[in-house]
Amino acid sequence: MTQPTRYELAAWILAGLALFGVLHLGLLAALLAGLLVFELVDIAAAKLATLGVSRVNAKIAALAVVAVVTITAVTLAMLGLFTMLVGRSDSVEVLLRKMADVIDTASMHYPDWTRSYLPANAEELDTMASAWLRTHASDLQAAGTSFGRTLLHILVGMIVGGIAVVGKVTPDRPLGPLARSLADRGVHLGTAFRRVVFAQVRISALNTTLTAIYLVGVLPLVGIHLPLTKTMIALTFIVGLLPVIGNLISNTVIVVVSLSASVYAALGSLLFLILIHKLEYFVNARIIGHRIKARAWELLVAMLVMDAAFGIPGVIAAPIYYAYLKDELASRHLI
Repeated sequence: MTQPTRYELAAWILAGLALFGVLHLGLLAALLAGLLVFELVDIAAAKLATLGVSRVNAKIAALAVVAVVTITAVTLAMLGLFTMLVGRSDSVEVLLRKMADVIDTASMHYPDWTRSYLPANAEELDTMASAWLRTHASDLQAAGTSFGRTLLHILVGMIVGGIAVVGKVTPDRPLGPLARSLADRGVHLGTAFRRVVFAQVRISALNTTLTAIYLVGVLPLVGIHLPLTKTMIALTFIVGLLPVIGNLISNTVIVVVSLSASVYAALGSLLFLILIHKLEYFVNARIIGHRIKARAWELLVAMLVMDAAFGIPGVIAAPIYYAYLKDELASRHLI
């Protein structure tokens, strides 16, 4: 094993500080968006290169393809979202209305001991919600500002990723030793990101399959038929692409809709979904661990530590950061 140069040591320190700063400054969305564009262009360019296209032209053409696909996907997603929101018997609008109706009529299903703790009807719920909104108006305003800032970060991150992937093959001047070492760190980080993202798609598909089995298979077997099951299954897959928080969103919807059947159905759904949510930690560790050649317990420890240090962003970043760390150590034959 060769001793690292001072440039490599400096690059490792700078990379570590940058990754810490991304979480500390709330720039994880920008980093992930940039890496996504970078890796998509890299994959598309590799396909074009097999057809005899030069590296520079392949990168530029791939970037154009990714840009067109991204714009098309966003447009179709907006149209699909609009279609889901309005105008269909199984739209999200109907789902939200159903949830409101459930809350309005659920009091008849409450056990006696819960009546003093839960709203009796929709009007009482509206009163409670209005009071909560007045109390937390500043928090909601801050949340809206934060959401807008995150969207801006994503846009800027995608632009930076596109510029970086083209600049990778058309440098203005030869790179110095420190710049080359930093570029190597970027390659390792991109490889880690690619492995984890493909694994997350598999995880979302697995969560959706288990949820579909529960909604379409288990509940009907015990005589419970929930409305809007197709919408809830589709929602589970879409939001499941977001680690951890996606499960919370879909679980809340399913539990509330389950109240339309009975409070016991809702409790059963809550128990099932809690088990799925906890299972996700182990499934994450298993599937992603296989992709990054890490044992399940290693990734679980990394997720727990990052969760304690940075909350949900830490859980999202943990597999990528840990995969990057392992890649760096493996490249030096240290593990």
